[in-house]
Amino acid sequence: MPEIFRAYGLVFSIFPDDHDPAHVHVLGPGWWMKIALSDPPDLIQIAGKVTTQEARRALRLTREHRARLLEAWESIHGQLD
Repeated sequence: MPEIFRAYGLVFSIFPDDHDPAHVHVLGPGWWMKIALSDPPDLIQIAGKVTTQEARRALRLTREHRARLLEAWESIHGQLD
């Protein structure tokens, strides 16, 4: 699982054999989220206990780093349609 970046104890990763839509996996302490790289980013799935503050932070960071994350997705999976 290629790690794209870390911030505030969160790990942002993109899996190489993953599926559309373009998305990022955000791992926190005891939880993970899957966030679509749409504009604006959209929450797809949550597993574990995540606080509202952590979820907002993950979505905010995904929004702020969306271009970087899309570049990583395209590098791993090819151009988006």
